[in-house]
Amino acid sequence: MTTLKITGMTCGHCVKAVQQALSDVPGVTRAEVDLQARQAQVEGSADVDALIAAVQEEGYEARAA
Repeated sequence: MTTLKITGMTCGHCVKAVQQALSDVPGVTRAEVDLQARQAQVEGSADVDALIAAVQEEGYEARAA
């Protein structure tokens, strides 16, 4: 499991956008985004850099936790 710290999310729409972006990365089997904790937990074999890039493409900042 990979945990990402995400900044810039402010609402449920943000959560859905980030969750969808992460789910679309090849190798992701499950992605859960928590607005309160400002983080995402991702399962699967996806590369961390690809996950971070997907979040950044949606307009948010991400880093490995």
